[in-house]
Amino acid sequence: MATHKVMVVDDSVMMRTVIRGFMRNMPEFDIVAYAENGKKALEELDKHKDLELILLDIEMPEMDGLTFLRHAKLKSRAKVIILSSVAVSGSPHAAKARELGANAIVTKPSGAVSMDLVDKRGAELTQTMRKLVGLPV
Repeated sequence: MATHKVMVVDDSVMMRTVIRGFMRNMPEFDIVAYAENGKKALEELDKHKDLELILLDIEMPEMDGLTFLRHAKLKSRAKVIILSSVAVSGSPHAAKARELGANAIVTKPSGAVSMDLVDKRGAELTQTMRKLVGLPV
């Protein structure tokens, strides 16, 4: 089975760890890059031209997710899932993310570091990821 290459962009080491653990049970996806802010993520885009999916937080130091998204859409064809606690439906952050080309938004359930992400949003995140890369949901 071919794997779909993923980059995780989140300033929280704990959230990157939660996402990595969550994706261990998803052999159809392979995390090939991590970045703790948008600036580092842009550097990773240059190294990984074949990325298919980016899981992107919004609130990060140095370069936030929305600024990264603006640049990333010019450099990459990867689909972007905003994974953030501030991009709730109807919020200005969600509207801006959509305007800048985000393909989907999954809200972190309990703040910037959501240790309960898998329990509360795991099914939604899995379905969204699969749908965006053309896998059966």
